[in-house]
Amino acid sequence: MKVLVIGSGAREHALCRSLSLDPAVTALHCAPGNAGIAEIAELHQVDILDGAAVSALATRLEADLVVVGPEAPLVAGVADVLREAGIPVFGPSKEAARIEGSKAFAKDVMAHAGVPTARSYVCTNAEEADSALAAFGAPYVVKDDGLAAGKGVVVTDDIEAAKAHAARCERVVIEEYLDGPEVSLFAVTDGETVLPLQPAQDFKRAFDGDAGPNTGGMGAYSPLPWADPALVDEVVRTVLQPTVDEMRRRGTPFVGLLYAGLAITSRGVRVIEFNARFGDPETQVVLARLQTPLAGVLMAAATGHLADLEPLRWSDEAAVTVVVASHNYPGTPRTGDPITGLDEVAAQDAPHAYVLHAGTRREGDSVLSAGGRVLSVTATGKDLAEARDRAYTAVGRIHLDGSHHRTDIAAKAAAGA
Repeated sequence: MKVLVIGSGAREHALCRSLSLDPAVTALHCAPGNAGIAEIAELHQVDILDGAAVSALATRLEADLVVVGPEAPLVAGVADVLREAGIPVFGPSKEAARIEGSKAFAKDVMAHAGVPTARSYVCTNAEEADSALAAFGAPYVVKDDGLAAGKGVVVTDDIEAAKAHAARCERVVIEEYLDGPEVSLFAVTDGETVLPLQPAQDFKRAFDGDAGPNTGGMGAYSPLPWADPALVDEVVRTVLQPTVDEMRRRGTPFVGLLYAGLAITSRGVRVIEFNARFGDPETQVVLARLQTPLAGVLMAAATGHLADLEPLRWSDEAAVTVVVASHNYPGTPRTGDPITGLDEVAAQDAPHAYVLHAGTRREGDSVLSAGGRVLSVTATGKDLAEARDRAYTAVGRIHLDGSHHRTDIAAKAAAGA
C-alpha cells in the first residue's frame, strides 16, 4: 500500500512513524513534512490547502490512501477533491469538517443528536457577548467560532479579558464553564461504524500548574488510571455514535477521525469541543500504544469497511509525551535556532523514547527551529512513572536556546492523584 500523509506537525510525524512500522505499507510519502519525517518518508512540496494540487500529487505517486492530518485542508475541502478523483482518503468532507470549523455548527449538531454539552450562546456583537458573559458569570469561556490553531479559546476570571477576546473575533461562542478533569477520546469512523481509540489527557496551558495562556497542547499521557473503565463505552453511546448518526442523517457523513474533547463534570460527561482530525499531542501517546497496524484501520474507514475489522490491540504500557516549545510560544515564536541532542536521544533512549518533529527544518547538517511547538518527546514504560522518567530524561538531552517545556506532564496521574 502506498500512503501519502498531508501535514508537517508532530501529529503527522507520529502517523508516519506508525505507518512506517506497518508491513502493509510499501511506500510512504508526506507533504510537506519536516526534518524528522524526512528520515522515514519521501517529502514533497505542495500547497496543502489546494485540493487540485494535492490530488495531482496523489495521482502522480499512485497513492492507495491519502491521510489528511491538519484541520485547515479538511475545512478547505481537500478531501472532497481527492474523493472526486477516486482516491481513498482518510478525512472528512468540507461539510463534515464544519464540526471543527464552526463551533456554532458543532453545537447545532449536538443539539439535534441529543449530545450532552455546555449551555452556550452564539454572539456576533459586543452587546450579545456582554449579555452572555453576564448570564454565565466567571470563569468566562469565550471561543472563536472558527479555526484558531488551538489558541482561539480563552478561559478567564477577568471579565475585561473575556470581552477583549470576544471583540477580536467575528463570531464567538460563549458558554458555561465545565468543571472536572478533561479527556480526549478519538474515534475512527467510516460514517456509520464508530471505532474508539484509547483515551488520553492533554495539557493546554503553557506553564506548570496549568498557568499561562492556552496553547495547542504542551503534553499528553495515556492511559488514564483514574478514569472509569466504562467511560469509553459511555462516550461512544452518548456522544460519538449519535454525532456520526446525525451527520449521516444530514447527508454529510463523517469519514475519518472524530475527536471528542470531554469534561467529566459533577453532572456527567459533557462535550467541550469536536475536532475533525487526530489531536496533537494526544496522537503521539495514543499511537504509541496501538499495536494493530495503522494502515489497515485507516483504509477500512476510507472505504467503508470498519465493521469488518477485528478488535484493536493495545499495549499495556503507558505513554507520555512532552512538547518542547520555542522562545515566546504561544506568542510570536522565535525561529531559526539550532536544535542539538537529537542524536543522543536516538542513541541512548530508543526504543523507549523518541523525538517527533513539528516546527523544524534542516539546513545542511543542522536541524533548526521553524515554529512554535518545535518537537515532542514521546516515551513508553510499564507505568506512567516510568514513561515520565524516560520522557524527561530524553528532553534533558535536547538543547534549543530559549525553549520551554512543562515539567508536570502526567505528574498527578503517575502519583495516583
